[in-house]
Amino acid sequence: MPSGLFALLDDVATIAKVAAASIDDIGAAASKAGVKAAGVVVDDAAVTPRYVTGFQPSRELPIIWRIAKGSMFNKLVLILPVLLLLSAVAQWAITPLLMVGGAYLCFEGAEKVWHSFAAEKHSLAEDAAEVVDPNHEEVMVKGAIRTDFILSAEIMVIALNEVLTEPFAMRAATLIVVAIAITIAVYGAVGLIVKMDDIGLHMAKEGNSARKAIGRGLVSFMPKLLAALALIGTAAMLWVGGQIVLHGLDEYHIGNLGHSLHDFAHAVAGNLPAAGLWEWLINAGGAGVFGLVLGGVIVAALHLVPGKKAH
Repeated sequence: MPSGLFALLDDVATIAKVAAASIDDIGAAASKAGVKAAGVVVDDAAVTPRYVTGFQPSRELPIIWRIAKGSMFNKLVLILPVLLLLSAVAQWAITPLLMVGGAYLCFEGAEKVWHSFAAEKHSLAEDAAEVVDPNHEEVMVKGAIRTDFILSAEIMVIALNEVLTEPFAMRAATLIVVAIAITIAVYGAVGLIVKMDDIGLHMAKEGNSARKAIGRGLVSFMPKLLAALALIGTAAMLWVGGQIVLHGLDEYHIGNLGHSLHDFAHAVAGNLPAAGLWEWLINAGGAGVFGLVLGGVIVAALHLVPGKKAH
């Protein structure tokens, strides 16, 4: 039984699968298919802002637009045709694909943890030189699109898994709607987040005292929010990736770790106030720890084995 948002929405997803057969409206089917992908969408929205911090304000929205276009290309041109083909001829491959993507998310999260302890510290002058480097934007955009590919693949595979019993045309149309809607939602939110400090600065320059105070508050708060989002993004990678791998292992009856974690969480939280919340936290925390361990093994292999180097 997966934890986190997947677990909270399992009942909704089950209803979606039962109801989908009788629903002809593609928009409704797409919204139901997208419910299961909510956890990865949160991850995507939390991860992306770190790729546009440190740039000139005039470059933030163009960079987000470039990443959003890359994300749409990932979903509609690279991922969608492959998933539709697999759904037609090799549905057995869906779970392994989810697990591979989950393991990659664990690796990404664990590598960020590793870098936070092992990475060399740079001076402010070195950081400034990197930001003004004309190649820096290209590197960051390509890195964001590469990470988005994995997250987008997870979103699309999870959504596909909810409509596998639908006719091929419905599957295709539903995934197209999911791809477009989620890309707009995620990168619209990211654009708003990274521009809030500029909005605050504009408010602080004119208007009444309340408006100016709100503006100054936004300017002061946004760096803290971006730092928090970077932390949330790392935690979300470990949590989502860990629960995907655990769920896959349970499907193949390997180790029974996911079911054991669920039973442990239920037993511990059963008599506590707000038991559902505590059970959710234990399940999510356990999946995150598993993700950190799995990702740490991959990071160690890439960083410590001679001749190997992580990106």
